Amino acid sequence: MDFTLPAELAALREMVRDLAREVVAPRAAELDETGVYPEDIFAAFRDRGLPGLAWPEELGGAGLRDAAGRPVGTLALCLAVEEVARFCSASGLILLLTRLPLMPVWLAGTPEQKERYIGGACRGERRGAFCLTEPEAGSDAAGIRATARRDGDHYVLNGTKIFISGATVADFFTIAAKTDPAAGHRGVSVFVVDRVTPGLSVGKVERKMGVKGVPVAEVVLQDCRVPAAQRLGAENAGFRVVMQTLNAVRPVVAARGLGLAEGALAYAVEYARERRAFGHPIADFQGLRWLMADMATDLEAARWLTYRAATLVDAGRYGREDAHFLSMAKLYATEMANRVASGALQLLGGHGYMKDHPLERFYRDARQLTLVEGTSQIQREIIGRAVAEGFLT
Repeated sequence: MDFTLPAELAALREMVRDLAREVVAPRAAELDETGVYPEDIFAAFRDRGLPGLAWPEELGGAGLRDAAGRPVGTLALCLAVEEVARFCSASGLILLLTRLPLMPVWLAGTPEQKERYIGGACRGERRGAFCLTEPEAGSDAAGIRATARRDGDHYVLNGTKIFISGATVADFFTIAAKTDPAAGHRGVSVFVVDRVTPGLSVGKVERKMGVKGVPVAEVVLQDCRVPAAQRLGAENAGFRVVMQTLNAVRPVVAARGLGLAEGALAYAVEYARERRAFGHPIADFQGLRWLMADMATDLEAARWLTYRAATLVDAGRYGREDAHFLSMAKLYATEMANRVASGALQLLGGHGYMKDHPLERFYRDARQLTLVEGTSQIQREIIGRAVAEGFLT
């Protein structure tokens, strides 16, 4: 089995690595301090075509394929996210949001919807936000209470979505709502709703622990009249779209963990080479070398889980029968990021706890990763169910 990246993807990785060093890294601490969305970083991503990495050429995307003609867009996006997240997890999230809110459009949208929203996003003209979580429905996605009542050739949407990443800058929202509230998960439909639609408003912006450069906010729906043509797919068929969207994006979340861990470890290693104690660089001490060895090994294992999961998504394998492999990547890489961020901070001692160094930011940012797009507990349930049902045998 060849684990070498195709030349085109290796070149992409180098380009994004340079971009991250030149554009993202100098701004990372400021984004954390101000919590202001970095339009300049988004513009740099747009100018280099990064919003189109995961999408086909006919929609204005990169249309990336390997030498055998197989799509590699998800893997390309993961590589880009990984490089950016080495310096700034929030900027990595900006790239993830070129996938998450558009995946429902890809799965269930009409050709016109795909051209308008995916094509617009590839050109950097449209940004989206994915609206699922509610005050009383997070991990229990089937428990959403937002409703969409049919009224002639429109639907009337009511409800509140919370913790919506990118809501403050989004031009459109993909929204899950109950078209048949009595039917549980079989009564969910998905809509793509433009920001200018009357009855849709962005509410409270949350104060959060980390990843501050991409604000999260409420999205409030009050008698929001949405044309029926804005529904994605069939009525009451949206839950499968939601689940497959989350499955398909899990490798990209994992890539955020990879990048964060790489950045934390690289910073800690450089510090350990320069910091002296007892007459030697602290990198000379076996206890710290073994700590770095464990972190590096952990990271490498997560890398190949993540890349393999991305190739599954690129092959169209993000249904229930393969969901556990995608969950393994998300679970392991995000928990690994927390372990490595903690170990790197510990290696710096008291200095790591201070804002003069980036590791306290990495430590805070890592904590988000085990919560978003399905908590670690949800990932374990998906994996455990697959084991119990014989999917791994």
